[in-house]
Amino acid sequence: MELFEKWPLLKSTQSPDALKKLSSKQLSALADEIRDYLVYRTGENGGHLASNLGVVELTMAIHRVFNAPDDHVIFDVGHQSYVHKLLTGRGERFDTLRVPGGLSGFTKRAESEYDPFGAGHSSTAISAAIGMARADLLSGKDTWTVAVVGDGALTGGLAFEGLNNCQPDLKLIVVINENEMSISPNTGRLASQMSHMRASRGYIRAKETTVRAMRALPLLGKPLYRGARRVKRWFKHALYRENVLENMDIRYIGPIDGNDVSGVEEMLRHAKKLGSSVILHVKTVKGKGYAPAEADPAAYHALQPRDTVADGASFSQIFGESLCEVAARDERVVAVTAAMRDGTGLAPFAKAYPDRFFDVGIAEGHAVTFAAGLAVGGKRPVVAIYSTFLNRAYDNILHDAALQGLGVVLCIDRAGLNAHDGATHHGVFDVAMLSAIPNVRIYAPVTARGLALSLEEALASGKTCALRYPAGAPCERLLQAFYKEKQETVGVRVFDAAKAPVCTVVTHGRIAAEALLAAEELAQDGIACRVILCEYLAPYDALFAELSPKLAGDSVLFLEEEVRGGGFGMHLADAMQRAGVERRYAILAAENGFITPALGQTPLEAAGLGAKDIKNAILALKEKITC
Repeated sequence: MELFEKWPLLKSTQSPDALKKLSSKQLSALADEIRDYLVYRTGENGGHLASNLGVVELTMAIHRVFNAPDDHVIFDVGHQSYVHKLLTGRGERFDTLRVPGGLSGFTKRAESEYDPFGAGHSSTAISAAIGMARADLLSGKDTWTVAVVGDGALTGGLAFEGLNNCQPDLKLIVVINENEMSISPNTGRLASQMSHMRASRGYIRAKETTVRAMRALPLLGKPLYRGARRVKRWFKHALYRENVLENMDIRYIGPIDGNDVSGVEEMLRHAKKLGSSVILHVKTVKGKGYAPAEADPAAYHALQPRDTVADGASFSQIFGESLCEVAARDERVVAVTAAMRDGTGLAPFAKAYPDRFFDVGIAEGHAVTFAAGLAVGGKRPVVAIYSTFLNRAYDNILHDAALQGLGVVLCIDRAGLNAHDGATHHGVFDVAMLSAIPNVRIYAPVTARGLALSLEEALASGKTCALRYPAGAPCERLLQAFYKEKQETVGVRVFDAAKAPVCTVVTHGRIAAEALLAAEELAQDGIACRVILCEYLAPYDALFAELSPKLAGDSVLFLEEEVRGGGFGMHLADAMQRAGVERRYAILAAENGFITPALGQTPLEAAGLGAKDIKNAILALKEKITC
């Protein structure tokens, strides 16, 4: 209901049709209201603030020129789509933004017909837009496709794969939003006027007529055309500098001021008149209209919810500190990340060892293969990537690192279920993915000391290894249950029941806390359980050999916070059967689907992995034994 109280113009502009009726003065007032509301809402719910503040006018202009949802508007990554959501009928639900079961922090097809393509990962919009525009052309539809792509996404190779496949016959406009890295300089009024001229239909007709006339001249035609083309390129270079986007045989317009709604609107209308594929380059101010975000857009890129309690150093921070300590002793240690220096905790390393730190941009596959090359060269590379982004580098891990037995250490942040970013950011696939690759050792530390020990062991092994750890800080419940003495090794740890257990829960990671809670509740009913925490997973035969003597009771529950198929439980159950150990067992894991909580439901509850679910799984095993 908040939209109806403090932001009256935003209240009345809940659709593109309403937006198109506003005057220039009203558009300016609406932009101010949207910015004010975004600052308030992200302060409550967390989310991506600076990027959304920068695209207010750009988003308004797009929805005034095009006719969504018939025309398709695609936002790369989707984290800058908050304004788009507000202007397409989702304002009344915006208080549920990034709340499990509420509005997604990214674009999502199931959420609205105005979201034609879901996102969450970078550099996909151009490829998707080309596919949609081509489908419309094949179907004879007179519709446009608009892809809004940040300059950061152009560090991802997929964006250029898409551009390389873009043909001029499509009704497609790719808006390159430059808000941080320089594609080409904005040279003022002359460049702006030249961009306007190059977008006009008269200019295009004159250019085509001149080219035909030159080429038709006998003998001198072709040399004259080549000379004129060289002069034109020289003149353009003098105004704009060289720009790779201009060399892809797609009409290029820009750069223009992306925070001038009337100017962007005018240029989009010119681009439509061309009737073909166009790249429109706009420059926006990240964090515009909110002084703290303008001054430090990196700090306001993604905010945590207001009620998030800082409960100690996060695993990301612990990893960064541990890597710095190792690097101080071993100059061969280098760090690689894919545009996530701050998110993965590598900022201190980058400051301490700038010559040994490499941010390769949004290019996870390249990061891993680059690290493999570093390993060949005698270095000890550590690659820090979020679990959900590691999926993009599967072939590079398998083919370039593991197959060749190279010492690449993958530090996998945000492993497991993550409450606020939804299915696109649940790190539930990496265990199954990596478990299928031979000779990859997988660690799952749950303490600061365990992470440091795992990192040192992985680097010393000279093999492809993975360390996976969740968002947030180490769990106090796990520390009290499993780590009463100083940790000196990486292995398996046992929490014993007060009397002879009827079941052993074998698990890893932070979900062990839920297993402990379930065991406590069962103990009140006189049912004793043992909980075993595994600090490493693969190789599974070695893990089971260490695990086997510690199993107690008649049954085993393999518990994991990842997908069931090909994961921890399946591999351990197989190892148990091959070892001839006869015990009734069950696997409790996230089923092979995408976890989408209902409103008010936690991701663990949605995945069927809460303490109550664990308790019921143990009781079901006990019932089978009794029968």
